[in-house]
Amino acid sequence: MPREQEEKVILVNRKDEVLGLMPKMEAHEKAKLHRAFSVFIYNDKNELMLQQRALSKYHTPGLWTNTCCSHQRLGETNIEAGKRRLQEEMGFTTNLQETISFIYEAPFENGLTEHEYDYILVGKYNDDPNPNPDEVANWKWISLEDVKKDIKENPNLYTAWFKIIFEKHYENMLSKK
Repeated sequence: MPREQEEKVILVNRKDEVLGLMPKMEAHEKAKLHRAFSVFIYNDKNELMLQQRALSKYHTPGLWTNTCCSHQRLGETNIEAGKRRLQEEMGFTTNLQETISFIYEAPFENGLTEHEYDYILVGKYNDDPNPNPDEVANWKWISLEDVKKDIKENPNLYTAWFKIIFEKHYENMLSKK
């Protein structure tokens, strides 16, 4: 997509106060802190829906990650953004709730960096998704313990940000038990 039509991200400070907008690619090239969200969808067996990123993605193609993630648009709530992106990537929508937020930084081999003020959104869903093949190569349900074990044994199969946000999410889930 041409830069002038490229989606813009919301630049924020460490208190999540809006500083302005910047094209997504430029923000990732300059490692600018911006607002983002990560969706974790569970079924009634408490299994997490993971997606494998499409092989055509410009970074981390073919790697496994959380159900979906993206960036809020100006004026959009975290929940609205999560539902929009869930529909765009996975072909369904469901109720979501905000859990925790935190800042992380994940550099990629191609010179881009995710530097995000990330909100984790959680929802329930029990049917099969209808993923967008431009976004998603595959998907699966998996227990949190199996995710944790597989990340340890096969870290190169997962996106850099998922390894970070999964650990934060996992710790948060344990603290609620």
